[in-house]
Amino acid sequence: MKSKLLILASCMALASCGGGGQMGGGNAPQIATITVQPTSANLTNSYPATIKGKQDIDIRPMVSGFITRLHVDEGAVVRRGQVLFTIDQVQYQAAVNQAKAAVETAKAALGTAQLTYDNKVRLNQKQIISDYDLSMSANQLAQAKAALAQSEAALTNAQKNLSYTNVTSPSDGVVGSIPYRLGALVSPSSVQPLTTVSDNTNMYAYFSLTERELLNLTKGGSSLNEVIKNMPDIQLQLIDGSMYPETGRVETISGVIDQATGSVSLRALFPNPGKLLRSGGTANVVFPNPLTNVFVIPQSVTTEIQDKKFVFVVQPDNTVKSTEITVHNVDDGQNYIVLAGLNPGDRICIENVQNLRTGTAITPITAEEKEQIYQQNLQDQKDGNLQSAMQ
Repeated sequence: MKSKLLILASCMALASCGGGGQMGGGNAPQIATITVQPTSANLTNSYPATIKGKQDIDIRPMVSGFITRLHVDEGAVVRRGQVLFTIDQVQYQAAVNQAKAAVETAKAALGTAQLTYDNKVRLNQKQIISDYDLSMSANQLAQAKAALAQSEAALTNAQKNLSYTNVTSPSDGVVGSIPYRLGALVSPSSVQPLTTVSDNTNMYAYFSLTERELLNLTKGGSSLNEVIKNMPDIQLQLIDGSMYPETGRVETISGVIDQATGSVSLRALFPNPGKLLRSGGTANVVFPNPLTNVFVIPQSVTTEIQDKKFVFVVQPDNTVKSTEITVHNVDDGQNYIVLAGLNPGDRICIENVQNLRTGTAITPITAEEKEQIYQQNLQDQKDGNLQSAMQ
């Protein structure tokens, strides 16, 4: 197709340099034509998309206090469990020590209560003390056990609070902005999180299709799962116009149409091994849209009347007929993709189309023949054969 278009371009240059025949002469003018044949065109459809990490987690403190250490900076790559911030541990360490002391006290009290109870059991067996005294001792023992359990729970809570002073990452990812710095007072009720960790091993691209586009995908009784399964791999065009090297797949299609926009949200997953994609970025999702059995012709061979496009098709008697064509809405500024109006083997005029009319008789020649005539005219000019060059 590329070589054919180069020849067409040469023919357009011929027409502009006077290579076309005279329209008003007695003989039918020589007009360059091409024979169209169906071909394929690899088009694409693009949709604006928002990039987000597979998991964006707000990091919030579980305890209150002053930040005493920052272990990471913005944009750092972190692992799950890695310490990000340290909150002042003095009061929480003191609480742990106090809880440990309370546990030891409770253990001692429990030991005393156990000895007292064991002794009263023996005295009761010898009927030295009453059953009432024995029951009272049993209750004191139970209270001592409960006090120990309570103090152990308080110790566990104090240790947990102490551990919360080291704020860790819940997943692998990249650290976002850090609004709180060294010495800042933070608490679980702080409006802003300490930071955000984005899991960017894989990235989501969120984009939308119109209701009509979605209907074209799902018509014929196909379920959404089948549609997603049969969707081709897609690409991502970055903000600078370059294409992202990894291909992605559509994972989900929303089952609800947005009444405000008439669109449906989709989510595609892209691997991000080089960490090139960042959460919060923008790009264009690019869908392949191959067309078959279409005709590709230069835009310059067409005429337009009231937003309708026409070409001149050569008839069997070598007259031309203005024929309406339907073209694809993709416009690259050079060629049209013809969807309807032409048949395989049709010959269309590629020069002087503004001067042609339906019924005009011509002498059709090929683009190669036109090129030969043009080159011969150039050679005649160089050789000084002006009469031959003007023919």
